[in-house]
Amino acid sequence: MRDEVLKQLKEIKKGVVDLISEDELIARIEHSIEKRVPMRVKLGIDPTAPDIHLGHSVILNKLGQFQDLGHIAVLIIGDYTARIGDPSGRSGTRPQLSPERIDQNAKTYIEQVFKILDEARTEVRFNSEWLSALKLEDIIKLTSKFTIARLLERDDFHKRFTKNTPISLMEMLYPIMQGYDSVAVKSDVELGGTEQKFNLLIGRNLQKEFGQMPQLVMTMPILVGLDGTNRMSKSLGNYVGINEDPDEIFGKIMSIPDSLMRSYFELVSSFSVDEINSMFDEMKKNNTNPSYVKRILAKDIVTQFHSMNAAIDAEKEFDRVFKRKDIPSEIDVYTIKVSDFKDGKVWAPRLLKEAGTAPSTSEAIRLISAGTVSIHDVTMSGSDPVLVSDPNAEISIADIDGKVLKVGKRRFKKIVVTQ
Repeated sequence: MRDEVLKQLKEIKKGVVDLISEDELIARIEHSIEKRVPMRVKLGIDPTAPDIHLGHSVILNKLGQFQDLGHIAVLIIGDYTARIGDPSGRSGTRPQLSPERIDQNAKTYIEQVFKILDEARTEVRFNSEWLSALKLEDIIKLTSKFTIARLLERDDFHKRFTKNTPISLMEMLYPIMQGYDSVAVKSDVELGGTEQKFNLLIGRNLQKEFGQMPQLVMTMPILVGLDGTNRMSKSLGNYVGINEDPDEIFGKIMSIPDSLMRSYFELVSSFSVDEINSMFDEMKKNNTNPSYVKRILAKDIVTQFHSMNAAIDAEKEFDRVFKRKDIPSEIDVYTIKVSDFKDGKVWAPRLLKEAGTAPSTSEAIRLISAGTVSIHDVTMSGSDPVLVSDPNAEISIADIDGKVLKVGKRRFKKIVVTQ
C-alpha cells in the first residue's frame, strides 16, 4: 500500500503551491485505499463569464488527476454565490450579474468542463440548492463564527480597507458562503487558485464548527498569459480558449515566451512529472531548439480539447502560414456594406474593430501604429501585401473587396463588399 500512497502523493502534488497539509493528505489517501472509499474533491466555479480558458483548466486538470486516481470530483456551480461576486484578488466591487446571465453561463461552463473531466465520475452541484434555503437566523449563526478582524486578514480586503476603498458587507459574506459549500457536500479536499487560499481555509474552519473532518486545502498557481507578464484573462486578450479552433490554439501556444514553457507543461499538459523532467533534461543536454518542444506542447493541448488528428492538421496549417508566410486555407468572412459608409471609404481602425480583429478602436489604432496590419490580395499570386501604418487612413472599400485583412500573426478576415 505504501507504494500506491507515494504514487498518488507524487501525482497530486504536481504543480501545487499550497498543501494544508501533506501529513493529513497521506492519512486520507491511506484511509481511502484501505477502506476503498474515494475522497470527495471539491472545486467551486462561479459562472461569471461564458467561456473557459487554459487558466481555468489548471485547476480542472488537477481535479481530473484526482478522478484518474479513483476519487470523486465534486464540481460546485456557484449560481448563488455568483450573485454576490467573488472579491478575491479584486481592488473594487465586482459588478453583479442577472440570474438569466448566470444560468446561461452555467450551461456553457458545464459543457466545456467535460472536455477535461470525466462526466461519469463528476458530481455536479449548484450551491443555490442549500444557500437559497438558508434563513436569516441561519446566516446570522454562520457569521457569528467569524470576526470582522478575521475577514480583514484577507489581503485584498486589507488593501481596500487601508486605502479607504469601499467593501460591502455582501462581499464579506462571500467567503463564508463558499465555506458553507464545503459543509454541504462534506468535501475531503478543496482546490482553488492561490488567490482563493483564504476562502478555502474558511471552509476548513467551518467544517470543524459543524463537527466534520476538516478538508485539505490545495492551491494551484495562476497561469501567466501569452504576453508573458499578466495572468491569463479574456479581457486582456492574452488567453487560449479551450473552445477555440485547433489552428488558433496551436498558433497561440507556439507564441508563448520560451520562459513559460516549463510552467505550461506542468500546469496544462497531459504529461507526467517524470516525462516533463526527462523532456527538459534532453532539451538542455542536446541544446534542442525550444520551438521543437513547444510543438509537442501545442499538439498535446489541441489533442486534449479536440483530437490527435486535429492537432496534426493544426501543425501543418501552422507551418503553411507561419513558416511559409501563406494565408490560411480557411478564413472567416467579414461582409461590409458600401451604403454604411460615406464616400465609399472606411476609417482603418473602424475596419479592424467591426471586422472583429481588434476589440476596440483604441486597440486598433495601437495595432496599426505598431505596423502589424496589412491587406493581402489572394487573387494575385506573388503580390506583396499592403501595409496599413497610418491610424488616420481612410481605406477605399472598393479596393479591398475579396482581399484578406491580416492583423498581427494570427488574425485574418476575408473582406466581402456588398451594396
